Amino acid sequence: MSTDTPGIDPLLALRAPRDPACDVFLTGPVFLDIIFTGLDSAPVRGTESWARGMGSSPGGVANMATALARLGLRTSLAAAFGDDHYGEHCWDALEQGEGIDLSMSHTVPGWHSPVTVSMAYEGERTMVSHGHEAPAPTGTAPTGTAPTGTAAPGRVFPHCPPRARAAIASLAPGRSEPWVATAARNGAMVFADVGWDETGRWDLDALPDLAHCAAFLPNAEEAMRYTRTDCPRTAAHALAERVPLAVVTLGAEGAYAVDRRTGAAAEVPAIEVEALDPTGAGDVFVAGFVTGTLADWPLADRLAFAGLTAALSVQEFGGSLSAPGWAEIAAWWQLIRTCEGQDPAALERYAFLDDLLPTAARAWPLRRAVPTIGFRR
Repeated sequence: MSTDTPGIDPLLALRAPRDPACDVFLTGPVFLDIIFTGLDSAPVRGTESWARGMGSSPGGVANMATALARLGLRTSLAAAFGDDHYGEHCWDALEQGEGIDLSMSHTVPGWHSPVTVSMAYEGERTMVSHGHEAPAPTGTAPTGTAPTGTAAPGRVFPHCPPRARAAIASLAPGRSEPWVATAARNGAMVFADVGWDETGRWDLDALPDLAHCAAFLPNAEEAMRYTRTDCPRTAAHALAERVPLAVVTLGAEGAYAVDRRTGAAAEVPAIEVEALDPTGAGDVFVAGFVTGTLADWPLADRLAFAGLTAALSVQEFGGSLSAPGWAEIAAWWQLIRTCEGQDPAALERYAFLDDLLPTAARAWPLRRAVPTIGFRR
């Protein structure tokens, strides 16, 4: 994380003495991600491939937690960490490096950290992961239920999540996590994404925690399958009948959202960039959208900001490594307005950044440190 990132608090004007100390709560497994980039093609059986780039960082739910923290939100994460060097590295990177509250997290003696190796090439990624489900903390028992074979390594089921403005849940068919309902009862806006339905049923009724969600953010394919539609925009309107706010990401086309409470709909095109590694881009999009929603921005501004943060992230390798902070956003905005041939209407779409960003920013492109494990200071 950049040490000279401007100290922007997007919620400063909205904060009051009795507000929750936590802006966003989330829980899930933390992986150690090892990322290889600069591969010309997929690895070939029986051969050795050399990558031109490599990095390591906390992954899994840490991608989204880091993205939220870098955007100035007070973030609390509940996760299990191994007591190996990998777990120690991830804990330190999140708590000391990113300022994420880990008071609800715990270290598991004798449990090794889950690991993912990610290989990026041709704009896509291939991943290999290994890990075991973490035991519950001593004296507690998981309060969530999960179908057989779907428990994730390092998953934590908090009995009582902290009071927060928002919470982020990852939904899965047939799984209910009671902390989601508790968070909603305590006043948190619950934002949820969803993964691929391996059962093939694509039944919204199989997502019981959706009833507690204020916003649902699937991608286009997931949205169409869940709604039995052949158009992602039609799917968004159908989903808005189940949740107050439906956001469907459209990949290279951008994103489309429907707010049932106001009747508003908005669509914002994607920013064209040269993608190095798409790892974590969806998490960064959610973090950007959560930030704009908590700051009470107009719907189109929220979509534009979320898309911008995701576009900036894919130009760097790694998930949490690539999550942009305000320094990166300010540098991009300063650069893009000086480039010749820009569409004035497209620039106007991001004019709301003028009220958020400092007048001066570091030059683009920004250089990030290449991270690894074990450097001695």
